[in-house]
Amino acid sequence: MKIAMYYNNRDVRLEEMPIPKIGPGELLVKVIASGICGSDVMEWYRIKKAPLVLGHEIAGEIVEVGEGVENFRMGDRVFVSHHVPCGKCHYCLNGNETVCDTLRSTNFDPGGFAEYLRVPQINVQNGTFLLPDGMSYEEGSFIEPLACVVRGQQKAKMKAGQSVLVIGSGLSGILHVQLARTNGAERIFATDVNEYRLEAAMRFGADAAFHAGEDVPARLREINEGRLADLVIICAGAEQAVSQGLQSVERGGTILLFAPQMPDAAFPISVYDLWHDGITLITSYAGSPKDIIEAIRLISSQKINVRDMITHRLGLAETELGFQLTAKAQDSLKVIIETQR
Repeated sequence: MKIAMYYNNRDVRLEEMPIPKIGPGELLVKVIASGICGSDVMEWYRIKKAPLVLGHEIAGEIVEVGEGVENFRMGDRVFVSHHVPCGKCHYCLNGNETVCDTLRSTNFDPGGFAEYLRVPQINVQNGTFLLPDGMSYEEGSFIEPLACVVRGQQKAKMKAGQSVLVIGSGLSGILHVQLARTNGAERIFATDVNEYRLEAAMRFGADAAFHAGEDVPARLREINEGRLADLVIICAGAEQAVSQGLQSVERGGTILLFAPQMPDAAFPISVYDLWHDGITLITSYAGSPKDIIEAIRLISSQKINVRDMITHRLGLAETELGFQLTAKAQDSLKVIIETQR
């Protein structure tokens, strides 16, 4: 089968690999659509494991069913989660599935930028979901990123009537804009350094979008009845984004650190200011099975518009171009790799 082997963001090669053989309890899935995630192009995170086949936002068709699998059959259209929790440990039982040791160690084989992948037994049991009738494979590839967004806003206790600032209007940021609207936000503001993405934020539901280089707190007070934002969602990994978020949250508000930061990144935070102004600082990583179920509901009910977020559709041989488009973050929102093209 053909795969896109990652060496770095400027070197993703079309190579050959045997189709994985499945065992009892496993599935073989023909990948139809595989989205490029912003985390795929974080070289500081990925390159230490290269070469490897990336891709974790997938939807496809089951073409082989292992012995003992009862809930799926050949021809089923599915979304498959790459990281899955055990559902039984201390973390899972306390609602912290995304820090489960099992979730941190599971994956499918070899990755989503391949014509086929093997789904291990635990991923079959805890991370494989049928696509609803009417949901396309392309839409199914958004299930994983939307599940992450769902979890983030739930952890931040997003409430109707709040004002929301989304810092960074890439794919995750615009999914946050849409979900905040669905969750009843009174006002939604978005920032970015790129005009294309600011226009996209407005198109997908922001009430105002402005350049991140402006005095963001001042702009908020100007257009938000003198107040800062009740909820600030940081979807950009730059140091300035974190600093800006800390300056842009209203008293009693919440900051959601959604975008990953480099391991050695350190930011000065006034603990006194957090305490004095009643600020809640929240982090969020990945999505749990219940978040995936909610993401499927939101997409299938068309409460979240993912189809119009696709800006590029490429074949496996063009995966390197897709990585460059995503890394440049200029005139793209979502790049989908059509692995069977």
